[in-house]
Amino acid sequence: MQNILITGANGQLGHELTGLSYTHPYKAYKFFRTGREELDIANSEQVNRYFENHRVDCIINCAAYTGVDKAESNTEEALHVNGYAVEGLVSLAARNNTRFIHVSTDYVFDGKNHRPYIEEDPVNPVSVYGRSKLIGEKAVLDYEHGTVVRTSWLYSPTGKNFFNTILKIAEEKNELSVVYDQIGTPTYTRDVARVLLALALKALDDKDPYTGGLYHYSNEGVCSWYDFALEIIRLAGKICKVIPIETIDYPTPATRPHYSLLSKNKIKSELSLTIPHWKESLKGCINQLN
Repeated sequence: MQNILITGANGQLGHELTGLSYTHPYKAYKFFRTGREELDIANSEQVNRYFENHRVDCIINCAAYTGVDKAESNTEEALHVNGYAVEGLVSLAARNNTRFIHVSTDYVFDGKNHRPYIEEDPVNPVSVYGRSKLIGEKAVLDYEHGTVVRTSWLYSPTGKNFFNTILKIAEEKNELSVVYDQIGTPTYTRDVARVLLALALKALDDKDPYTGGLYHYSNEGVCSWYDFALEIIRLAGKICKVIPIETIDYPTPATRPHYSLLSKNKIKSELSLTIPHWKESLKGCINQLN
């Protein structure tokens, strides 16, 4: 039986992966599911000890520093967790011939495009968070059995994310302001989790040798944060006025890309995927919450 390690299992994406890992066809694999308490990827001694005690055939790395704004002041920690710790994990994976699936972000781009970003487009992060994630993904892509999946605007019924924040504000207030000039695609964690598991199984398939690579994945469609908030409130049946504002009216420590739409042509072609529209997936998330 082959072993798959899920790091960051207590985060919103790791939580989704954990739930799916108990279902068919994943029951044919043994999963190790670790949160920071069990395996802190930034602790090299703990990581080395873990690999000495466990045979790992594939890593799905969801462990990350995700505080985009906090990263501007906690630069060292963000760079270490998202960058240098990943380099250490990759080094161990290479020594053990372990497949490596890694999650990255649309924030590696500067948002100046006017068409969906493809995998070959130049990267130019405009925040500490984006720079830290870029260090990690470069380390993974330098490994022959490394795979990076860039995704965008992740949300789920669990954890700290835009979806849950909007629902909470809508319960407490009659109106809220949301930026309308940042464009991208909301992505449901359950959809990403399915893709990550599909890539892991593909990487472990001896009959169809797979060497890894870089992919973009998000739900289909395009919207602003304002559009996303409107749809969350509508589907949840809340009564709350949403006021569109510009980014300049809502200053944050970290700069966000104004346009971060990802092209999914490569992953759709290679995995024969049909990707749901973000509105359909949002319905599924609301149903899961209920």
